[in-house]
Amino acid sequence: MRDGLLSWWIHTAYLCLAVQASAGIKRPHRHLFYTQSNAEVFNIGSSSGSDITQTLLKAFTSACQSPSPSKVVIPKGEFKLGEIEMRGPCKAPVEITLQGTVKADGNAIQGKEKWVVFGNMNGFKLNGGGVFDGEGNAAWRVNNCHQTFNCKKLPISIRFDFVENAEIKDISSIDAKNFHINVLGAKNMTMDNIKITAPEDSPNTDGIHLGRSDGVKILNSFISTGDDCISVGDGTSNLHVEKVTCGPGHGISVGSLGRYGKEQDVSGIRVVNCTLQETDNGLRIKTWPSAACSTTASDIHFEDIIVKNVSNPILIDQEYCPWNQCNKKKASTIKLVNISFKNVRGTSGNKDAVKLLCSKGYPCQNVEIGDIDIKYSGADGPATFQCSNVSPKLLGAQSPEACSSPVTKLPGQ
Repeated sequence: MRDGLLSWWIHTAYLCLAVQASAGIKRPHRHLFYTQSNAEVFNIGSSSGSDITQTLLKAFTSACQSPSPSKVVIPKGEFKLGEIEMRGPCKAPVEITLQGTVKADGNAIQGKEKWVVFGNMNGFKLNGGGVFDGEGNAAWRVNNCHQTFNCKKLPISIRFDFVENAEIKDISSIDAKNFHINVLGAKNMTMDNIKITAPEDSPNTDGIHLGRSDGVKILNSFISTGDDCISVGDGTSNLHVEKVTCGPGHGISVGSLGRYGKEQDVSGIRVVNCTLQETDNGLRIKTWPSAACSTTASDIHFEDIIVKNVSNPILIDQEYCPWNQCNKKKASTIKLVNISFKNVRGTSGNKDAVKLLCSKGYPCQNVEIGDIDIKYSGADGPATFQCSNVSPKLLGAQSPEACSSPVTKLPGQ
């Protein structure tokens, strides 16, 4: 994740409260929008290529105002969809079922930060097996945000702003111009069977980014993209990631943390039973030296992970400083406490199988390493296990041998 893209509004966002209950379902008419709340049918026609932006907004508005749970259905077919914000608070829970494909404008659209926004709702559901197509190809060619923080923003495909008690299930996002999914201010949200794809050279196309959220689950999902599969921003707590396949991409990352002032603590991150394949990084925690804040990231646990030709399969990097945006001589002030990597096995794409580079000012505390078996068959030698400013507690067996190798810098640092 390129961290400057969102923090300007993350730290100024407001929290709205919505109502709660559970959604009802009726079978929709083909090629129609159907809102159970008032039995109104919105006919958008059966031909592909129709622009449904205003029709969808009208249907959602009617559903949101219904005093009883309601449902909006986007039928099978291919439709154009412009920038749209579907926000509450709503009078009762709303369910949106996307059965077809909605396509964004294929132009670069620099200077815009959103495409589809769901916001300020309680009891929201999104499902249906459909596809959000961000049409990102033109945007990737002009995107330089992976090289500089002073770049023109591009739209995030799907934003969930302050959505509570939500279920996001059976949807796909392809070819996002920027992040595929961004979650801010969520409480008790489950994402299940989400499929995210973009070319591995598409810049800044994080799969799912989270910040300031509590109680999110990401389950049974496939993410193949050009940046982090899952990136965890500040203020995230009680995140559970399970049975996710990641790759290509940049792995699963906590952070980066410490780039901005007034960041909030991160706690309770659990990643279990996942597979990473052909990723540039694997399981990563990254914090800035010369950090602008002094927060704590604690209780972060990775367990039962398979890595397949993954570069840097296990990495704590408290010297994260892309494009020389910091003072590397000043130690990171982000505290890492209660971290574990257990039962991680497979193959590394480079010799740095395990690299724990903790802060010399605030060494990592209570790090546990258990049953690591990562092999490397490259010509430059066997796999290595490096430790700096950390004395991990060892459980089970470790291959390569724990903390047995001299510390080397990461590429570009």
